[in-house]
Amino acid sequence: MPTPADVLDPAHFSKVRLPLDEAETLPAWCYVSEAFYQYEVERLFMKVWNFIGRADHIPNPGDYFTLTFVGVPLIIVRDRAGELRAFSNSCRHRGARVAEGEGNARAFVCPYHGWAYGLDGSLVAAPEMDLTKDFDTACNGLKPVRLETWAGFLFINFDPDAERLMDYLGDLPERLASYHFETMKQTFRREYILDCNWKIYAENAMEAYHVPMVHAKTLQKLKREMPPKVPSEGNWVGLHTKHTGSRALLAGDTGFPPIPTLDGLAGQGTYYTLTYPSTMFGCTIDCMWWFEVHPLGPEKMRLIVGGCFPEDITTRPDFEEVAQRYYKRWQISVGEDNDISEIQQIGIRSPLAVPGRLSYLEPLVHDIANWVLDHVLDEPTASEAVLAKAS
Repeated sequence: MPTPADVLDPAHFSKVRLPLDEAETLPAWCYVSEAFYQYEVERLFMKVWNFIGRADHIPNPGDYFTLTFVGVPLIIVRDRAGELRAFSNSCRHRGARVAEGEGNARAFVCPYHGWAYGLDGSLVAAPEMDLTKDFDTACNGLKPVRLETWAGFLFINFDPDAERLMDYLGDLPERLASYHFETMKQTFRREYILDCNWKIYAENAMEAYHVPMVHAKTLQKLKREMPPKVPSEGNWVGLHTKHTGSRALLAGDTGFPPIPTLDGLAGQGTYYTLTYPSTMFGCTIDCMWWFEVHPLGPEKMRLIVGGCFPEDITTRPDFEEVAQRYYKRWQISVGEDNDISEIQQIGIRSPLAVPGRLSYLEPLVHDIANWVLDHVLDEPTASEAVLAKAS
């Protein structure tokens, strides 16, 4: 199916908007079209809260890391007072990048003409600018980007008028409160570059329909039921599976004791949540892990997989030995998901690819598609349309 001239015409998505048992997937071109991707960047990623990792990745004053998110180069830094900040990684003189990689710095110095910026983003040195008329250093600091945290997790938002992070998350913090993420420590982090659309990876992570095939020799060996969708308020959706033992281990492996503070469903199995648009958490009885997705174009993405354990567990003398069993599970299952996502991208790129029907086991694939459309299209949102029809 070729990409239409008007990718925002609601008529293209009429069957996506139907109830799950009648609905189809997004058109294949939504996963390959540069035009549709640019609308996603403009109307979605530049307007919402995007997850970029853990605060304990930069624990000390002067610690920083850099990233490029949907084409915007950024610096994330902990300033001298210990406050976390985010800035555009672009010199206010002629735009050169002022920092790369990660590390610890006392200042950021532009490699082009030597302009220097403090950890608070202020311009502290601008060589040979004393003869420039009305030049004010106070007005030429690094451009700040909104950064807020929840339980040790970092989120950025490019829209200065967007709602607060906690309002955006809705009831997710309450639902996952008993894990006490803020007391956890990140001990695992891996990056991958994948040749697939970001939605393909998010959809795959939020359905269990693929497990018997894709994870036949790994996760399928764990006793489980098909996880039901959990009710949610705010910009997230999720599944919960009831089971015994940890879902962060392969069958036969032993690990750490359960987190003692877990209550309700948290103590009875595993939550799999998606914070829109592209952040997946796996929260099980003894740890948590995440999939952090950075879109790099319509058919490419960066995946960052991280894992956290309660800090007291990380001080055990046998922690590194036992933790390797968790890392093994994450790397094997992530590899399987990476492979199938790239295989799906190859097929969906075909000019003969058409929308498919959804199984009852894919409710969140349906939800993800409609959330994307709610934010990208000009039409009323799906929920508004239902209310209008009912009235």
